Amino acid sequence: MRTCALLMLAAAARLSAQDPAQDPVPPETWSLHVQATSIGQYHGGFNSPYSGLFSLAGHPEAEASLTSTLFFGWQLARNTQFYFDPELAGGRGFSGTNGMANSPNGEMPRVATATPKPYLARLYVTQDFGFGDARESFSSDENQLAGSRPMTRYSVTIGRFPMTDFFDNNKYTHDPRTQFMGWAIMYNGAWDYPADTHGYTWGWVHEFHTRRWSLRYGSGAMPRVANGLRFDRRVLRDRGDVFEGEVRVRPGGHDGAIRVLSYQNRGRMGTYADAIHLASETRTTPDVTATRRPGALKYGFGVSAEQELAKDVGVFGRLGWNDGKTESFAFTAIDRLATMGLSVGGARWKRPHDTAASALTVSGLSAIHALYLSHGGLDFLIGDGALRYGPETVSESYYSARVMPGVFATIDLQHVANPAFNRDRGPVWIGALRMHVEWGR
Repeated sequence: MRTCALLMLAAAARLSAQDPAQDPVPPETWSLHVQATSIGQYHGGFNSPYSGLFSLAGHPEAEASLTSTLFFGWQLARNTQFYFDPELAGGRGFSGTNGMANSPNGEMPRVATATPKPYLARLYVTQDFGFGDARESFSSDENQLAGSRPMTRYSVTIGRFPMTDFFDNNKYTHDPRTQFMGWAIMYNGAWDYPADTHGYTWGWVHEFHTRRWSLRYGSGAMPRVANGLRFDRRVLRDRGDVFEGEVRVRPGGHDGAIRVLSYQNRGRMGTYADAIHLASETRTTPDVTATRRPGALKYGFGVSAEQELAKDVGVFGRLGWNDGKTESFAFTAIDRLATMGLSVGGARWKRPHDTAASALTVSGLSAIHALYLSHGGLDFLIGDGALRYGPETVSESYYSARVMPGVFATIDLQHVANPAFNRDRGPVWIGALRMHVEWGR
């Protein structure tokens, strides 16, 4: 991998000799952006006849989270970009960030630590290899330098990043700092993408991009244990591979896109069937972690679609499926997913920087996964000790208002039916207030 990086940097040095005056947008040598986001959430009491180790508490809870990120970008050469993002995060999720598959706060790292702690979020290099003279313009943004890139290009990114930076994008729901907050609404909940506790991995991404379509392949390290901080270094055997094709359309002059994703993870994981079988022999509660073996396979598919209907009005949706046999390991405990929603910009009521949006997400489990939980088994974030299965259904609506340039306040409301897929518990109402500040040079 190190040899590949050196070869790309050498090629970039040759490409940088091209005339920068040909760029449609003057290139930005470096950029610095900062964001800070705080989310306070509350849920009231709800029907809870029983609970387990990883249940959402049936009594009222109020929790808060805080994240702050510095985004540094540097143009090493005309077609070579470097990004470095240190991050600070802290706070607590409801019940130790347990009890819901579609957890309500996408900014909440899956660790119950109130004190904010620093860590490395991103550290990567992207190298473009262009074809033809046409170039695509970009404005300055977080992890995006102002300037241009070849319109038709083959790009390689190597380093530390979240796979969600490059895959499963959606214009209307992809950022819990400014859009929907639920885990399975911001990303495809059935995609168990390779990541540590904070949502990041080490790996590489390859992309072939044209004006109307793109193809991507990514590979990232898997955690050693479910929801773990340390990575499995045996990447020739244990890793997460992702493939995606994207087509961009403009019916009636309105932008739209559809993305089809597939993935396979290999790691030291267990299976629900083996856990149930072992428990029947030993007359114990099934424990999927007791059946872990190296090189176990988990795979799935996803679709993400977005379409602008009119200026500042768009619809979106996602579908997801995975085999549901191997334990939930890196993201969340969802095997089936369907999401649809509507987003409206505030220009219609003379608030061009505001957004009002609403979405419905229905999540489900495979039959063997539900049986495992009904016998008292635990996943890494759900487990009520018993289960009367039903789809976990979350409706979420928010209004984001710009208070002043760079400062946004959001009111968010979520309604959860069958939390953790249990018809015996809930429903739950969750209210949230989010403050988001961003600045860029």
